[in-house]
Amino acid sequence: MRSGVLLVSAGLLTAATPAEAYELSGGVGLGGLLVGTLPRFGVSPHVAMSWRGESGFSFGVDDLCSVLPGTGRLGVGVYNQTSAAFGYTWKDGDARMGPSISLYSMPACGETLCGRVAGLAPGGHALVNVYFGGAIGVSLSANVDWVGGRSAVLPGGWAAMLVAGPVFRWRSK
Repeated sequence: MRSGVLLVSAGLLTAATPAEAYELSGGVGLGGLLVGTLPRFGVSPHVAMSWRGESGFSFGVDDLCSVLPGTGRLGVGVYNQTSAAFGYTWKDGDARMGPSISLYSMPACGETLCGRVAGLAPGGHALVNVYFGGAIGVSLSANVDWVGGRSAVLPGGWAAMLVAGPVFRWRSK
């Protein structure tokens, strides 16, 4: 509860201070790995909106949706993560970290058992975007979520995703 109040307060304070610019970015990443299960690769469209301060401090809201191709009878999986992150920006890039919440429904296979897992999970998010050629760049995103509960499919209760791919940005000053 206390961390939620701090996050909302920091977000309101950031929104109330004058921003040098806001930035909208989006792209499609490839990759994905679920800790404690057989590796799964997916396609991950992502979009973010961030506000840059004059000092280089930034606040961003990121959404990453990973679509995991179907495997046999378990079908297609979806893993959507939304985060509010704080970070630092420079001329050709930015880096942010913060808490996240994920909504998922996906097939997963442990050492001996496969099944569909679904739920809502708290976690953490880290993102680095490096731009070259103006608006075009590369994005690397790392996400860790606690999927909770007792599951024979995800015995450790953790899921981690690593996604990389191109990113495009639109800036306003």
